[in-house]
Amino acid sequence: MAAFPWHARSRNYVSESEACKLESVPLDFGDYHPLKPITVTESKTKKMNRKGSTSSTSSSSSNSLMDPLSSVLDGTDPLSLFAAAADPVTALDGARRKRDKDESSAVGSDFEPWSNKRGDILARYTTTEKLSINLYMGSEKGKATATGSAVSEKVRTRLEELDDLEEGSQKELLNLTQQDYMNRIEELNQSLKDAWSSDQKVKALKIVIQCSKLLSDTTVIQFYPSKFVLITDILDTFGKLVYERILSMCMDNRVSLPDNFSPESVNDTAKETCLNWFFKIASIRELIPRFYVEAAILKCNKFLSKTGISECLPRLTSMIRGIGDPLVAVYARAYLCRVGMEVAPQLKESLNKNFFDFLLTFKQIHGDTVQNQLVVQGVEIPLYLTLYSPAIDWILQCIAYHAPDDYINCAEVWVEYTCRHFTKREVNTVLADVIKHMTPDRAFEDAYPQLQSIIQKVITYIYDFALLFSVEKFLPFLDMFQKESVRVEVCKCIMESFIKHQQESTKDPVILNALLHICKTMHDSVNALTLEDEKRMLAALINGFIKMVSFGRDFEQQLSFYVESRSMFCNLEPVLVQLIHSVNQLAMETRRVMKGSHSRKTAAFVRACVAFCFITIPSLSSIFTRLNLYLHSGQVALANQCLSQADAFFKAAVSLVPEVPKMISVDGKMRPSDAFLLEFLCNFFSTLLVVPDHPEQGVLFLVRGLLNVIQDYTWEDNSDDKVRIYTNVLHLLSAMTQEAYIYHVDKVDSNDTLYGGDSKFLAEINKLSETVVSQILDHLKTLGKEETLKRQSQLALYFFNTILAHGDLRNNRLNQLSVNLWNLAQKHGFADTKTMVKTLEYIKRRSQEPAMNHFTELALRLPLQSRT
Repeated sequence: MAAFPWHARSRNYVSESEACKLESVPLDFGDYHPLKPITVTESKTKKMNRKGSTSSTSSSSSNSLMDPLSSVLDGTDPLSLFAAAADPVTALDGARRKRDKDESSAVGSDFEPWSNKRGDILARYTTTEKLSINLYMGSEKGKATATGSAVSEKVRTRLEELDDLEEGSQKELLNLTQQDYMNRIEELNQSLKDAWSSDQKVKALKIVIQCSKLLSDTTVIQFYPSKFVLITDILDTFGKLVYERILSMCMDNRVSLPDNFSPESVNDTAKETCLNWFFKIASIRELIPRFYVEAAILKCNKFLSKTGISECLPRLTSMIRGIGDPLVAVYARAYLCRVGMEVAPQLKESLNKNFFDFLLTFKQIHGDTVQNQLVVQGVEIPLYLTLYSPAIDWILQCIAYHAPDDYINCAEVWVEYTCRHFTKREVNTVLADVIKHMTPDRAFEDAYPQLQSIIQKVITYIYDFALLFSVEKFLPFLDMFQKESVRVEVCKCIMESFIKHQQESTKDPVILNALLHICKTMHDSVNALTLEDEKRMLAALINGFIKMVSFGRDFEQQLSFYVESRSMFCNLEPVLVQLIHSVNQLAMETRRVMKGSHSRKTAAFVRACVAFCFITIPSLSSIFTRLNLYLHSGQVALANQCLSQADAFFKAAVSLVPEVPKMISVDGKMRPSDAFLLEFLCNFFSTLLVVPDHPEQGVLFLVRGLLNVIQDYTWEDNSDDKVRIYTNVLHLLSAMTQEAYIYHVDKVDSNDTLYGGDSKFLAEINKLSETVVSQILDHLKTLGKEETLKRQSQLALYFFNTILAHGDLRNNRLNQLSVNLWNLAQKHGFADTKTMVKTLEYIKRRSQEPAMNHFTELALRLPLQSRT
């Protein structure tokens, strides 16, 4: 076939558009419409009890569209279930080993001692009211008995002395100031030591009993916490003296017992003495002194049996239930917890029991007895409640000590209650407390599941992220997730919540800084071993955040945010792609807002956006992503009258086409790239229609450059995409010959304006068109072999339709070429008869139009060949 000159027909796009509009027809929707909500009926089978051996079916209807995949997504995949089941076991095993190790020893340096709290209590709970104290004024019956007296007589004598204490004369000192009271207590403490050193053990016991009785007195109630501190100092002294006395009796050849001694190593004399002390205490008639004095020497049970302490603690706990005043009772519980932690910190059951007993009796505060007492003393309930703080604080500290399982499991539950019913202040307090307890010895490493649950509960109930990140301890709480995999999962949960609940864009610096930190954590977890699905998920979350950031009309700040994000998330390609799209959108938004403004500042900003895209695109690995972004960014630059920058984008795209590989990966599978390249080039041709020629590059410089690249590109032998591309080039060249192009870019003069139908310009187009037609015809010749006749038929008809749509068929040679292509399409029987018939009917219909009467002759020259 010889080469034919190309003659494009003149087009009136406006009239063609009007002629092609769809006819408006009134619709009767009836009961169905494609956009009407679908009613889904779900049938559920409900199994009844075996007894009836029957079943019933119930149906429920919903007016919302049900996603067939939703039931799958509601669950968790088996591998995740397996991992979730494995991790807690490992964590709990580690926690159990650590707990067993901790419980084998006494409290360590991480336990705040009572001595640290003592001074604060004395300084806080003071009074200016006058105090009173009862002093024992009995006889000196407690002096040492004669040598050789019987043991029974000795015991009887001491019991009588104790009776004398309770029934004898006492002196009440009145109108004491607080300092006088403290001095008197100190005198009693010294008297205790003096009596002990002078071997007046009964007198020492009398002093302790007398002091213990003072703890039942609440006449100056606001001073009670300080009184408790002072009196228990004496009790501590007494307990230490008794223990050391018995321990000294266990020395054999001046060798003392080891710290971890067993009762078997204690001699009979020491055991008898120890029992004697407990018998003395058991004979005390009043509950409060009997309780306190026995609690003071609780440690001495070690001399008697291995289970002595564990048996005494529950009994002493039950004794406290007999104390009627709730304030007196709670401090008694605090003292028992204190001595319990000193001698057996591993026995947590009594600690918990004391706390729950307190909760059960707390309602007594509102009873008549307490209320009347407060009225008499003129004390308001808020002030009265503060008196409980030191005791409760100590009890809770004892309960929480070395608990990575009990404490965190409790906190996991209570944090939800706090989030639901309290403010961020209380939530912050809970988080701070968890940090305080889980940071020492890196206890958080054994509690990641519970900590994750806490975070999940917090973000479930506090989804106002401005409020969430104003919680001071929230980010420090996140810092406890040191294991990267866990940390990333937590960050993902936070970002999913943000994307789900954040309804409006934000520029809050607190939110931005916090979420940038969280997104950076997710990004930095990506490495060579990260699965593609994981990368896509992380990128989607980060992109969701980026889309929600808006600085309004502060475009420079918006661009700065994108620049910062590019540096932070450079390893996730989908994020870079999103940033490029966002910057292009920002440039277009600037153009819209600043419409009519040509200030240098606006132009400079748009060029900055363009530069951002131009230097970011080459860092992407996907070649088609780069091609499409070069095209898109060039379009944006063109829309903003940045013509030189647009040329740079388009040239970069042209130069990148030769690098397109024959096969590319699509969803993990290798596929031929020809179809993707064809789609890109078609879009590129549509853009080149409105791109004005560069004054220094010559006519149709970009089009020629692109055609040269297409010509040199190595196409697959069985591919006809090259010819399909050439036919699309003819569409472009035909559109370029029109006096007015079908579309334009605002404020950009395209070639129809620049050349104004200049004959030389049109001649260049026609010359280029003839070259393209020759390339198409040459390719059709190569398809004349038997195995390629079907492809030849399809391409012949495809080229025929191109001529029919864009060529001027009044030209005899072009008219003859169209007839030849029609015949070639049917020559070997591969043409689709229905398609050929519809095409011929279209030509006949078009021939009825006034300007298309030459189609009548063409239709007569286009025979339909039968296959018989």
